[in-house]
Amino acid sequence: MDSLKSIQHIISIKDFNRQQIVDILELAIRFENLRDDRLKGCVLGTLFFEPSTRTRLSFEAAMLQLGGKVLGFADASVSSAKKGESLADGIRVSSSYVDILVLRHPLDGAARLASEHSSVPVINGGDGANQHPTQTFLDLYTITKSHPELLKGEPLKVAMLGDLRYGRTVHSLIRALTHFNVSFRLISPESLKLPDTYIDFLDRENIEYDACQKIDDALEDVDVLYATRIQEERFPDPVEYNRVKKAYHLTPDTLKGVREGFQLLHPLPRIQEISPKVDALPQAAYFGQASNGVPVRKALLSLLLGKI
Repeated sequence: MDSLKSIQHIISIKDFNRQQIVDILELAIRFENLRDDRLKGCVLGTLFFEPSTRTRLSFEAAMLQLGGKVLGFADASVSSAKKGESLADGIRVSSSYVDILVLRHPLDGAARLASEHSSVPVINGGDGANQHPTQTFLDLYTITKSHPELLKGEPLKVAMLGDLRYGRTVHSLIRALTHFNVSFRLISPESLKLPDTYIDFLDRENIEYDACQKIDDALEDVDVLYATRIQEERFPDPVEYNRVKKAYHLTPDTLKGVREGFQLLHPLPRIQEISPKVDALPQAAYFGQASNGVPVRKALLSLLLGKI
């Protein structure tokens, strides 16, 4: 896996080429159900300036299952940022205590800034509405477990549903999937459509896509549906949030007539966009998707710490 030797941080999916993505997915397979002491003596610093459950806990589980240790905070109010400390200064200090850092922050570009001031590898655990690369790797890992043909260059149609404007998981996943033979269906309210930056990117790369606002009959030719919640915390206008917060609600009836092998993914947490009645359906892959965060993050931690 020579393509991975140059990787020092994990900041944006844009930093990875196709071969590197494929190699990381293959590396993650080696960490399925693996527990050993390869990270013994290593310490992971978790700096979460925004709430998190799956990302933070799966990183901690990955580190502990490989013999490492974890320190950090899950609430920015207990950090010196509450006193006005700059992110750069906080990273300079924190990186002197640990061997690797994972950062979640509400501001776009915070992870890139952190990497410029850190003395250890930095992993972006989500920065604003920008990027969430480790979520993207576990999303891809989940997709390829059911659709291995993706890595063989065969076509796949992926629908993105919900908050496409502020959804960093959507932005990262679209970027990654353009390395493969994928077409997109973009389903969102007009006010939450995919930003022009990403539309322009799809056009430049000659990626096929279409857009619609209603989900009716939009899933018949789709292989993967990536649903997202409408993110109240990203809205500058609460009136607009209230207007679109109940735009979509997936039920068993919604999924009638989907293709064989259809996958329903969601980065979680869900609010009301997926009925609990969907959970028992074979197409519901979102809880397994969340579980895949552990082997993927084991692979990434081991890679950056030189322990693969």
